[in-house]
Amino acid sequence: MKPFLRTPRTALCAVVVSVLAACGGGDDRGTVQPAVSTAPSPSAGQVTAPAAAAKVSYYAAARFAEQAAFGATPALIAELRAKGFERWIDEQMAMPFVPIDITPIEAVYAVGQNDRVPDALISYPDTEIMRLALAGPDQLRLRTMWSLSQFIVAARTKGEAPGQLVWINLLYRNAFGKYDELLREASLNPHMGHYLDNDQNRPKSPECQHCAPNENFARELMQLFSIGVFKLNPDGTPQRDARGRFIETYTQRDVEELARALTGWQHDPVPQQRPSRNWGNWNKPMVPTTWPPERDDGRKVVMGRDFPAGQGPHQDLSTAISMLMSHPNIAPFVALRMIQNLVKSDPSPAYVGRVAAKFRNNGSGTAGDMKAVVKAVLLDPEARRGDDPATARPEDGKFKEPFLHRMATLRGIGCRTALHDNGYVVQVWTQQPFRSDSVFGYYAPTDRAPGSNLLAPEQRLVNSTELTSRLGELNWWRWNNQTRTNSLAKYTAAGCNPDEFVAAYNRSPKAFIDLLSERYFRGAMPPTLRSTLEQLIKQPQWNTQDPSEGPMRMISYALTTPAFGVSK
Repeated sequence: MKPFLRTPRTALCAVVVSVLAACGGGDDRGTVQPAVSTAPSPSAGQVTAPAAAAKVSYYAAARFAEQAAFGATPALIAELRAKGFERWIDEQMAMPFVPIDITPIEAVYAVGQNDRVPDALISYPDTEIMRLALAGPDQLRLRTMWSLSQFIVAARTKGEAPGQLVWINLLYRNAFGKYDELLREASLNPHMGHYLDNDQNRPKSPECQHCAPNENFARELMQLFSIGVFKLNPDGTPQRDARGRFIETYTQRDVEELARALTGWQHDPVPQQRPSRNWGNWNKPMVPTTWPPERDDGRKVVMGRDFPAGQGPHQDLSTAISMLMSHPNIAPFVALRMIQNLVKSDPSPAYVGRVAAKFRNNGSGTAGDMKAVVKAVLLDPEARRGDDPATARPEDGKFKEPFLHRMATLRGIGCRTALHDNGYVVQVWTQQPFRSDSVFGYYAPTDRAPGSNLLAPEQRLVNSTELTSRLGELNWWRWNNQTRTNSLAKYTAAGCNPDEFVAAYNRSPKAFIDLLSERYFRGAMPPTLRSTLEQLIKQPQWNTQDPSEGPMRMISYALTTPAFGVSK
């Protein structure tokens, strides 16, 4: 394979520095602004979509597509301009749920317990998630599912592939549902039960000397999935005591008591005869154990909530979910994470407060209505003010994390499915879906940009490895190891249309850059980037006899800059 780029090393350094600097704030012309956090003026209520389709600019529609979908496409931009944002959201939420088909991956049950699972089966969830992200019609549901998966984590690093896909479908199905039902289903999901060990959570007793309590799920149910470790005000700002210290939400004793309430769940034992790799009975929720010593049925008290003795595992779980849903933390806790994952890394307290209010009450007295929450996130004045570059703020926006960056890149060239190389799906190695290293996800929502007080969780993934990938992948993917040649065959097989960019490149630098601007930069590519691309195209440092090498290199270069890498 050829070196991916023979431009001077300083060019790569400049890209790295500019992308990292952009987390401190940058305007839509690509210039870096000081790392400041200016709170926006208060604004009551939610905004609605523009009254007339003509009021939705191309720029605004493309920007909205970055927040509510996996990137802009010409068809999606046209649809948003024709319908307006609110109508598009309502139609997306009215779409029937179609789960990812689990049948193909159940072929793993024919693989012996000690045998290696074929890579094609292991990567099946990746292939399906990418297919839906690239060309699925229900973009908003999938994007909401992806957002939920960042903080309600049951990673694919444990268990069996069918159970992992059942978990993914659980999040996908509940993306527009009620948050209490999501927590309830998550608590009984067999993959989650295995991932956080609640299937092993048993009270120690004379009858069961080998039993032991396990606090993992109880702790994460509170810390990561619902209320967090510090008490919050309604706008998400932390509460402090008289000495200015954060106030803890719960104690270690509360974790122990909640773990007691969650004892006694097991993988459904029916039918007894099933494939060895289906030991978790992955398609069925966990059920209570039938042996009394494996269940603590005594009285518990968690954060002041009484769990009466003898009420049984189902009622103890219902009491736990009710306790969490009524806690004042849960609304701002979920609101912040949904805003960060969809729109903005560092939202103002006012923005968090408005979305949290919708979590508490959707307008009809229902708490935890995710349709209302998602709509509030996307249509809030703070989310929409950047639709006009003249009213955007330096602190607006978020990094495109690797998976979002790669999906937006491929959607821009019309790809319909994941790329494959010799039968293997081409992965986003720096952020494989549902493969975070721990239950804490790929990053913490409290992570801040280096040298700044701005929240910028996603920047943790934008390291030198990721930047090198962004600069080179489009060109690398042209390489065929079998023929030892470059071609666009992988792209063509995935339904992509890179020929559109090759043809524009061959016409003129202006035609190519205009297409790049329209497809990836909302029709407003920064003048400095345009000038740089013109210079590079005029003085190529690659094989000019290869008609697709120049266009693919220049697309990669443009998309590695903060003008694309930071969604403002």
